[in-house]
Amino acid sequence: MNAKYCRESRVIRTSRVFQHDVNSHNTLFGGRIMSDIDQVASIAALRHCRTDCVTASTDSVDFLFPIKTTDAVCYEAYVTWTNSSSMEIFAKVIAENLKSGDRKIAATAFLTFVAIDENKRPVKVPEVIPKTKEERMLNETAPERARIRKERKEKSKEWSKLCTTAAPVVDTVLS
Repeated sequence: MNAKYCRESRVIRTSRVFQHDVNSHNTLFGGRIMSDIDQVASIAALRHCRTDCVTASTDSVDFLFPIKTTDAVCYEAYVTWTNSSSMEIFAKVIAENLKSGDRKIAATAFLTFVAIDENKRPVKVPEVIPKTKEERMLNETAPERARIRKERKEKSKEWSKLCTTAAPVVDTVLS
């Protein structure tokens, strides 16, 4: 299986921010940003491995600056590192003031996708080759993030054993 350059999986999507996209603070709704990050990351994963993929995890989405209706929002994602069947995808969200042209990183996130076959079993993915300074830095620091993700997942499994699955009971007070 041939290795691929990070740029081969790169996805860039730019759109306007309209009034129906914003929250009560008149900035782009965080849930919308998270959904759009997952979408571009899933395309990057598929471009890299050319088989079905599932989202295995999303690390914290860090919101750095608000995105306003005077901005365009650019989502960029690409595969930064691979394990045997998993891929780490870095996503950055760039706000561009359409009048001044000023651009700034508004949010970042790391996601993990797993490549699967027609039986929903994990399959091997190509290694990744970083070229730019950003790609090399992200690739070199990925094993540590993967270790932290693995530890977090184990803790989540333990915590989930303590959580109830019982249907909630709603007390209603009639007046």
